[in-house]
Amino acid sequence: MTCHTNADLQKIVNEAALHTVYGEVAGYIPALAEVNRHDLSAAVYNIKEKSCIYAGDYQNKFTLQSISKVLVLALAIQDMGSEYVFGKVGMEPTGEPFNSISKLETSIPSKPLNPMINAGALAVTNMIKGESSDEKWHRIIEFVGRLVNDKNVSCNEIVAKSEFETSWLNRALCYFMKQHGVINGDVEELIDIYTRQCAIEMNCFDLARAGAVLALDGKDPETYEEVIPSDIARVCKTLMVTCGMYNASGEFAIKVGIPAKSGVSGGILAVVPNKCGIGIFGPSLDKRGNSIAGVKVLEMLSNRNDYSIF
Repeated sequence: MTCHTNADLQKIVNEAALHTVYGEVAGYIPALAEVNRHDLSAAVYNIKEKSCIYAGDYQNKFTLQSISKVLVLALAIQDMGSEYVFGKVGMEPTGEPFNSISKLETSIPSKPLNPMINAGALAVTNMIKGESSDEKWHRIIEFVGRLVNDKNVSCNEIVAKSEFETSWLNRALCYFMKQHGVINGDVEELIDIYTRQCAIEMNCFDLARAGAVLALDGKDPETYEEVIPSDIARVCKTLMVTCGMYNASGEFAIKVGIPAKSGVSGGILAVVPNKCGIGIFGPSLDKRGNSIAGVKVLEMLSNRNDYSIF
């Protein structure tokens, strides 16, 4: 049975929601520990029809967390070029947790393996152009606003403050990379921008629309204007396939088979090239930090609509 209507998607969400009991919210970030782990919502932005189907409380806002990594990567490559970015950060998947420091210690040269783990994302955020922290932050939020066609997209300052005050491991990653010349500048300023980047808020529709931009190789799905150059959109989608679901990316590629990026808030951004963008929110996480019910939604959508790119 294919999924083309709100009712179809709601049936999938209802079935997937049964799995929320097997996960836990991201309790190590105080502001994220308060959400209802049984929440589950989804939106699918269909490119051909320029329309969206919804299920659950799709207007419920949540923070991007690691989903922001792929969006800021697109901006950093536009700013600095692929050669510079990937001279500082690798392109290879890692079997380690997203916040691991061990690979930095054993890699030669000592650079993050990819932009989707915390070390790599911090290095990428450090590359955003700007004369000041405020200017860098303004350019990030403006770029994200263009992706979702919302000039009022904003940061949840409570979540950002909560993360800033508890980002000890990320600070350690930054100081290690600074020692080895991967990043420069003030670490506290970088942590401030990074935690605000992770605390950018949107709902499932916004996320699905951002996915539609990537699905169209960087073009706005309504105006067809270029938001991201096509070669950069391709790089982002490729890294989403190989590294986007943390150290479950291989299993996800086999079971679902589409580019996707998750965040520990429970959000997932997914892309079906030339067909649709998908936004999901389900804060109950599996042991690897992915939305346990959200992955189920994507698995069922992919199987029923033949979405796999493989």
